[in-house]
Amino acid sequence: MITMLDIDSRQMERLRAAHYNATLIEVVEVHADLRILRVRPDGGMPTFRAGQFVSVGLGYWEPRVEGAQAEQLSEEQLFKVPRRAYSISCTMLDKSGVVVAPSCWPYLEFYVALVRQAARHAPVMSPRLFALRPGGRLFVETKAVGTFTLERVSPTDDVVLLATGTGEAPHNAMTAELLAANHRGAIVSVACVRRRRDLAYLPTHRKLEKMFENYHYQALTTREPENLDPDAPGYVGKQYLQDYVASGGLQRDTGLELQPDRSHAFLCGNPAMIGLPQKQPGSNVRRPAPGGMIDVLTRRGFRADLPQEPGNLHFERYW
Repeated sequence: MITMLDIDSRQMERLRAAHYNATLIEVVEVHADLRILRVRPDGGMPTFRAGQFVSVGLGYWEPRVEGAQAEQLSEEQLFKVPRRAYSISCTMLDKSGVVVAPSCWPYLEFYVALVRQAARHAPVMSPRLFALRPGGRLFVETKAVGTFTLERVSPTDDVVLLATGTGEAPHNAMTAELLAANHRGAIVSVACVRRRRDLAYLPTHRKLEKMFENYHYQALTTREPENLDPDAPGYVGKQYLQDYVASGGLQRDTGLELQPDRSHAFLCGNPAMIGLPQKQPGSNVRRPAPGGMIDVLTRRGFRADLPQEPGNLHFERYW
């Protein structure tokens, strides 16, 4: 085994010149474990649709933040560039307070949480991204991909965006695209996070709510005092998306009734929240995991959007 210390600075610069095609131009530090990264590709902005993602890469030779799980690399690994898919997020409002569609910004925006420890192997990408500073170089795939888009949404359809953590990223891009196009249907975005400090885009969403009557943003938490301590003021218990929708909380708080004939729902984030359909033992039939959002919404008449079976329930897959 060898380490990054075995590579001198000149060799590192040669590797970067050979493999990288983009520059980190800005870091918005939300807190120690959460950041917004803005990246400018050398060849100009790729064509993309709100909801799509690109692969981001940093060489194994790059430094990692302190406190990350130790990793052991072979000499062969050390000279490779691992990649990870990140959905394209969006700033949404420019400095003058105007909504700008995601494809009109001069940079790609990523919403990244730092993963310090993992069960199967040491985290590869986020500890390196968090060590990168403005002006630092990295790899960004030149083509955006993914079918998690607004393609099937009509101008008068209601749109519900349900996310956990940084799964909110593609929904921010969708929100900006819809509002910039003067979407006439209701738009509701719900983000479930551990703590309020994890809501990096909250101030922007509140501004959008004041600007657009058809837009609503709901923030749920699971680890604040009111989620954990029955004696805390305003105690509500842990707020999970599945429970929030199934119990009628979404309709109560936003006034939106989920109607499958005129609504589209988008899910991104924790696989347990999404509840992806799984093959049943002894057959090719797939059924959603009990208690996941797909289960909750298909029971209400929504249809999963699959490659050969178009539907109005869309979900992103990273795992």
